[in-house]
Amino acid sequence: FRLHESPEEEPHILMECDSGVLDAIQKHLKLYKIRRKVNITPCLDLSLWAVVPGEQAGDIASSLAKHADQALILTPDPRTEVMGWRLISKKGANLSEIIPGSHIGNIQDYHRHRYKQGVPEGVKDLPPGVALPLESNLAYMNGISFTKGCYIGQELTARTHHMGVIRKRLLPVHFSAPLPEDGIPEGAEIFTESGKSAGKFRAGGGELGIALLRLANINEPLCLNIAGDKVKLTASIPEWWPKTASK
Repeated sequence: FRLHESPEEEPHILMECDSGVLDAIQKHLKLYKIRRKVNITPCLDLSLWAVVPGEQAGDIASSLAKHADQALILTPDPRTEVMGWRLISKKGANLSEIIPGSHIGNIQDYHRHRYKQGVPEGVKDLPPGVALPLESNLAYMNGISFTKGCYIGQELTARTHHMGVIRKRLLPVHFSAPLPEDGIPEGAEIFTESGKSAGKFRAGGGELGIALLRLANINEPLCLNIAGDKVKLTASIPEWWPKTASK
């Protein structure tokens, strides 16, 4: 997020990241600082909120606009409309003043919404060095530029994009029974009814989750082995994906 409003002001950029890799990201950014006068500092006095519209949301956009000056950042989630808005405020801020009539949920509510929409986030859903940008649907979420200059992995990503052949994608999955509270191993194999590997489980909670699946198998009955038991699951294509996304 860009905090400065004009090129004449001193640049201030606020970056949201997975708290589990905060130290690693700081070290990575400092590698490229060289001799530039750039300060990289964690903002531990800020709180991050997701504002997700409910079924009876009404005109929430105009309500947010009236109170946007009470937050440091209040902007539509850049990934997709179904994720609502991102709100960053000082810790201890009164959210009922910023968003009148809102209901404060918990982190599980947020993850359930993400899984239902098939939106990956953080290093658990997108393991560094393992997850590929196109298979993770980042091209659908403003996460890839095909016009900017070079970046690590650009050649593979651009070639795959222009060839248009992506055989696996992260998809929302619905389980026939709630997942155990202690979870299941990340990367657990998902199989078709005939025992053929269809993909890998990434993360989930309750009866919802997200998995990297072969598109050729998503319409078949699928299952996951949990402590010796087979739990059935179904995959779906998110409605917010581009209508031309057939591959």
